[in-house]
Amino acid sequence: MPSESDKWGWEHVSVFGGFERGSGTKRWKCNHCNLRYNGSYSRVRAHLLGFSGVGVKSCPAIDRSMRETFQILEEERIARKKKRTSGIAKHGKRIRACQSSIVSKAISKEDVDEMVARFFYAAGLNVNVVNSPYFLEMVRSIAAFGHGYDLPSLENLSDSFLSKEKGKIEKFIASVRESWPHTGCTILCVSSLDGRLGCFPTGIFVSSPRGLVFLKALDLDDTDEAENLFITVLSDAILEVGPKNVLQIISHLGHACKSYESFVLSKFPHIFLSPCTLQSIHMFMEEIASLEWIKSTVLCAKRIEQHILYYQHAYPCLFPHNLKESSDQVSTKIAPSYCFVQRIIELKQVLQEAVVSEEFKQWKLSMPGDHGIVESAILGDDFWGKAHLFLQLCEPFVRLLATFDIDKSVMGAVYDWQFQALEAVRMKGIDATALNQLEVLTENRWDALFSPLHAAGYILNPRYFGRGQNKDKTIMRGWKSTLERYESDSATRRILREQLSSYWRLEGSLGEEDAVDFRDKMEPVAWWENFGFEISHLQTLAIKVLSQVSSVAVCQEIWQDNDFPCREAANRSGVERPEDLVFVRNNLRLHNQRNVNLSSPSSQRNMYFGYPSGVKTWDNMHLDQTMEIVNIHDKL
Repeated sequence: MPSESDKWGWEHVSVFGGFERGSGTKRWKCNHCNLRYNGSYSRVRAHLLGFSGVGVKSCPAIDRSMRETFQILEEERIARKKKRTSGIAKHGKRIRACQSSIVSKAISKEDVDEMVARFFYAAGLNVNVVNSPYFLEMVRSIAAFGHGYDLPSLENLSDSFLSKEKGKIEKFIASVRESWPHTGCTILCVSSLDGRLGCFPTGIFVSSPRGLVFLKALDLDDTDEAENLFITVLSDAILEVGPKNVLQIISHLGHACKSYESFVLSKFPHIFLSPCTLQSIHMFMEEIASLEWIKSTVLCAKRIEQHILYYQHAYPCLFPHNLKESSDQVSTKIAPSYCFVQRIIELKQVLQEAVVSEEFKQWKLSMPGDHGIVESAILGDDFWGKAHLFLQLCEPFVRLLATFDIDKSVMGAVYDWQFQALEAVRMKGIDATALNQLEVLTENRWDALFSPLHAAGYILNPRYFGRGQNKDKTIMRGWKSTLERYESDSATRRILREQLSSYWRLEGSLGEEDAVDFRDKMEPVAWWENFGFEISHLQTLAIKVLSQVSSVAVCQEIWQDNDFPCREAANRSGVERPEDLVFVRNNLRLHNQRNVNLSSPSSQRNMYFGYPSGVKTWDNMHLDQTMEIVNIHDKL
């Protein structure tokens, strides 16, 4: 590996902030223009040589003559590195020649197991590597090759083999791209919310029924330059995918890039900026908890928790219960206030016994503060009555989440969740004032929290046919917003409205026996492909709307392990284009995730994955060759 001293660019920047020279990522300031950045040598080189697309600006203080000098230094550095790598490869061949005599000797499985274990111990026992199907595929391939196999050189791994693997992935993406004009697609933008490295690694993905693919990555911080960079990269991604193919963008960027929406709305007015459904449901559940009378109940429950935690610290043996314990991690994430109050209610008897105990009375004497409010709440009826009413309001919403797969739901399914939950609340016969507050909250906040595409999906999904959608103000407002964004031509919007009426009146093929019978037996997209041919404009819209995901969760698992280590490894190993390694790595992980989904029971597969199964996936192509945030936009 080339030393840091061999990288000429370090002589033109000042490293500061406590990063050591050999650590890869540093904080540095350009000696020419005084701009400061975080990053490895690849960013230093890009800044000085005037490269773009890596999160740094070209140095404005360097003239053409100096940049040409830097280019010569860079070419000399690359030449030295290639010469050095070639020498290492030749030396490695001599070593392997010596070691081949060891392998040729009789060796037991236990000996091999010990060598494999030694490798993982030396590498830090990386669980991701141990569990990777690509590791198992590699081991089996080496075993099948037999005696005499030599590993490829580091130079080949970072150059020719990387280019070849990227080519395979691009071939698969090309097959996926063929479906985008028919089904449309969703661009997903996800940031790692961990900014400890001074920036937020952000990934851009494209989702469609044929598969989720990774496009590109960039690093964002809280500066205006980062926001401009994101807008440029996102615009390039839209143009690469094809503006007519993109139906919506769903982002989860944390605090970074909050104003890119205005750019998208002005340059691509037909594209929807949809909030993530998972985050919207979380917001909705917490807004229920923010109703005035419920908010005071939740705050009282938190005072009880704080009080008891102090007591528990003093007498751990007398109160061994965990106030924060919950077996339902999904509900805890989506409806934390509900789960917290529910846990307090579960411990009602234990709490009441604790506050009347002699130990608690002695503890109060040694602790300053007013304990009477908490004691009254625990021993009285008012707090418990309001807490039970709060749970009655929320319970149907939380219970139905268990049957509503947010990560894989089609557009519109969230409306069915809301209607079922509200009806279940009404059936409980709870206080009319509390019920009215819940209904008013839903009416006032739903449009801001959820994309209008959900309303269109609820109208166009044949499984929800005849649910009285045309009489619901929220749904019809969403349908109106969808048409105005999707189609700028008023004559075409009129055709879409007329064809919706034909759909509701079951005209032509839509009223045939099979069309009626198969509404809830076929995937929604497949149903429209088979029976919507007489109303082609609405058929096209229905297929595109019902083909979209509604949450960034489909790619968040891939992106939660950000690519900083990957990029630093690329820099250390001499990969000239680290973005190629990031591209290959993320798409390989998506490929593996796709295989897992396809091998799971059909009931657990993505509900929108209803595209014809004759498509040849990258998995098959690969096997043939070797033996697959939340922004709430009130303006929508």
